[in-house]
Amino acid sequence: MGAAEAAAWRTAARTVARFTAVGAGVTAFGAVAGAALIVGQAEQARRRIPQAQEPPPRGDGVYGTRYPGRPIEMVVVGDSSAAGYGVHKPRETPGALLATGVSRRLQRPVRLHRHAVVGALSAGLPHQVEAALERTPHPDLAVIIIGGNDVTHRTSTHIAVRHLVNAVRKFRAAGARVVVGTCPDLGTIQPIQPPLRWLAGRWSRQLAAAQTVASVEAGASTVSLGDLLGPRFAAEPARMFSLDRFHPSAEGYALAAAAMLPTVLAALGAPEERVALRAGEGVRSLPQAAQEAARQPGTEVSGTQVAGRDRGPAGRWAQLRRRPAAWFNPGPGGARRLFGNLRGAAPTLPLEPARDDAEPSTVEELA
Repeated sequence: MGAAEAAAWRTAARTVARFTAVGAGVTAFGAVAGAALIVGQAEQARRRIPQAQEPPPRGDGVYGTRYPGRPIEMVVVGDSSAAGYGVHKPRETPGALLATGVSRRLQRPVRLHRHAVVGALSAGLPHQVEAALERTPHPDLAVIIIGGNDVTHRTSTHIAVRHLVNAVRKFRAAGARVVVGTCPDLGTIQPIQPPLRWLAGRWSRQLAAAQTVASVEAGASTVSLGDLLGPRFAAEPARMFSLDRFHPSAEGYALAAAAMLPTVLAALGAPEERVALRAGEGVRSLPQAAQEAARQPGTEVSGTQVAGRDRGPAGRWAQLRRRPAAWFNPGPGGARRLFGNLRGAAPTLPLEPARDDAEPSTVEELA
């Protein structure tokens, strides 16, 4: 290389270095500005979403007392979505709705124990599971709904999923069937503005997919809640949101419970109608099923076998089911058909410590 060519290369190198430095500075500035914007939006969202003033109503008790047989023991753990924060009557909480639906469909009494806590992270599940098993050592069914607060607190997906898996395993070891409602899509929440809303939606779907894989591997069935309520919320926000515009209203919870009820019934061994698989349903590898479920709300994922084997080349086999729209979008009168009259039900009586001279506390049938 001649002197002139060498000088030209040095000049070009200096030019590239100068523009690279400028570009890096612009990129760094953009990253810092973007991070500051997101942090500011998160603070604004927290200010716009009222803090919980009091715990949601409890729905503990026996549902379907007119039916014969031993009550099905059902426990509910998780966060505010599991507890039913935002409603004012015990019969409107997700646990009460599911207990009513199970009782009506199976014609069996159901004893509900709710241990979900408003604001709980997945890290709080060990305490809830311990309390649930101390009170009900051998539950028939455990329902877990968790994940939203892990997204808002940016909990590591690995940590959140590890706590969830441990909860599933403990319930399974106690003999319970387990149904997990995966993380809802926080990208549909109105008080959260773009671009934070887009990030929240992405983080929610990532956590939901990871929860699905881990839960099914541990022996649970999952139902993706996703943006299940998003279209209805957008169309009727005053009706579907509670007063804080963050948590669902009674009708919003009824839609979520309707999405989970078929999977809960299947977990308890209820006979299902034999129908041909619809488009998008069928057997997948578990990772593929989890990704599809995270994008399609109301999707059930459960473990299955192919040719007598649990696993294939891409991992565990999973059955993906998309329930008929009538289940989780029941329309006018649909909630009544599934859960009874949400407005005219008798008051709930909480379970109290047993006394020799007391009758068992019950919840009257929602009719």
